[in-house]
Amino acid sequence: MTDKVKLADIEVSCFSSMEEVIDEIMEQHLEDASIAVAINPEKILKSLDCEMTRKAIDLANIRYLDGYGALKLASFKIRKKLSRIPGCELWEALMMASVDRKIPVFVLGAKTETLTKTVNKLIESGVNVAGSHDGYFDDEDSLIEQIKISQAKILTVALGSPKQELFMAKCKARGVTSFMMGVGGTYDVYTGRVRRAPKIWCRANLEWLYRLLQQPTRFMRQLRLLNFIRLAVLKKI
Repeated sequence: MTDKVKLADIEVSCFSSMEEVIDEIMEQHLEDASIAVAINPEKILKSLDCEMTRKAIDLANIRYLDGYGALKLASFKIRKKLSRIPGCELWEALMMASVDRKIPVFVLGAKTETLTKTVNKLIESGVNVAGSHDGYFDDEDSLIEQIKISQAKILTVALGSPKQELFMAKCKARGVTSFMMGVGGTYDVYTGRVRRAPKIWCRANLEWLYRLLQQPTRFMRQLRLLNFIRLAVLKKI
């Protein structure tokens, strides 16, 4: 039985491994419009300020520990060492798991060039890509109909948070039955457009620092996360 923990009153699953998450998705969530959302400090803070974001997170069936700060807080709360589930790794593992079963996938988000590279690389790996669309669209209803017509059983959405969570909530409300997963900048990492931190940085839980050094424009986003630490110390989340 997967442990659960509440962070800012959000119930989060504490998976022991990547394989455990993939098994749960494949066995329980491919047919019922389930939604998976990565939980990190930034998303927790956003949920405190934005009611729509909070509702979209609450609608998710799987909330997994992605961000290091959320992982450490969860570990402290349940007095157990937990495994971080990086969203980009989960997405790639899910894509590979879909190959043997020939599960149709819809890939949504990012710039056209990045999306095209992502789709081509997935197809070369044997993934059954049933449809795709970049992250620039005005007619949500038309796009949602396109997703439904594709009959994809997995929909991955790279629109950034909280836009991707809100879009998945709309998809579910309008009859999309795919398993849905928000993936942020994963396609950029997958295609090499953005370099992921070397393994030694990841093992030291310093991936956030590596990204900051690569993208100094993220400084203000990281600075806001000091509020997460303050709330955690005060036991308000």
